[in-house]
This record gives sequence, C-alpha cells and structure tokens, in this order.
Amino acid sequence: SPPAFHLLAKPTGAICNLDCSYCFFLSKEMLYPGSRFRMADDLLEEYVRQLIEAHATVPEVAIAWQGGEPTLMGVEFFRRSVELAERYLKPGQRAVYTIQTNGTLLDEEWAGFFKQHDFLVGISIDGPRELHDAYRVNKGGSGSFDQVMGGLAHLRAAGVEWNALTTVHAANGARGREVYCFLRDECEA
Repeated sequence: SPPAFHLLAKPTGAICNLDCSYCFFLSKEMLYPGSRFRMADDLLEEYVRQLIEAHATVPEVAIAWQGGEPTLMGVEFFRRSVELAERYLKPGQRAVYTIQTNGTLLDEEWAGFFKQHDFLVGISIDGPRELHDAYRVNKGGSGSFDQVMGGLAHLRAAGVEWNALTTVHAANGARGREVYCFLRDECEA
C-alpha cells in the first residue's frame, strides 16, 4: 500500500440542506427514506484511528470531510474528530484538516473552530448571484447565494484558509471570465 493516501469521509451521507438540481448525490438520499445518515461516535473513533494507523510512516495525515453537507453534523462532531485525531497521532505526526461545504450554515463559531485547527475550507460557489442561484437552491427552491456569501464572510473575518469549488453548468459554462472575475474580485479567492 502507498505510504499516504487521501480519503474523503461523508459523515452525513447524501443528506444536504440544499437541493441543487444538478447534484448526482441527492438521488442517493431517496434510496434510504427516513434515514438520518449520521456517523455515530463509535464509528467516528474507529475511522479516525484506522486512518491514522494506516499512515503510521508519514508525518502528515489528511483528514478530509465532504457530504451531502457535512456541517449538518454540527461543530461538536468536528471538535470530537480533532480530539480523536490528537489522541491517535504518533509523536512527530500532525493532522491536516479539510472540509468541503456549501457554506450556508457557517457562522462565527464554525469560523473560529476552523481557524483554531487550521482547516482548509472549500466553499461551493458557482459565480455571482444569478449564476450561483440558477442551480444551488434550498429545499424550498430559493437561491442560496446570500447564505453562502454570509458563511464566506465569517471565514474571511476569522482569517480561515479557504478555496472555491465551482461547478460548471448550463448557466455559467459560457461565462467563465465573469465567474473568474467574481471569485477573484468579490470573493477574493
């Protein structure tokens, strides 16, 4: 096996607070009606322990989270994941934390936590309001742009390292320059 590898964990499975019409993963939610898809604490501990043990010979272990929407787990879940990582890391080893989020649930508490533990936060944003809201909508069909930008503002205010994940789709595909300029100038990506 390789000395290091990158693994994404989905602690909420397909569960998301948005209803993006292009999302291939939302249909998976329908396969398990009524399921809450929440990673249990004992599974979290086993996952973190095994991930770190599998990286016993390397100085850095990437602990990466994705969804659905992983922040639906709540900040306490991620506090626990960091606590467990610190317990199982070998002397001289360190964890590198990443999370991919739609950003809609981020607030000062989340931003402070991410800053404290040096998380790299990926924000899913598809461009300016008109382009973003074409597909990234909530369960009621309303655009999520304002919530995403609010979450991003919290990250920026706290000095959290972040990057943008932009899905190319029918609304923004021919407007790459506009999307790029928005990310560069408005988001300061």
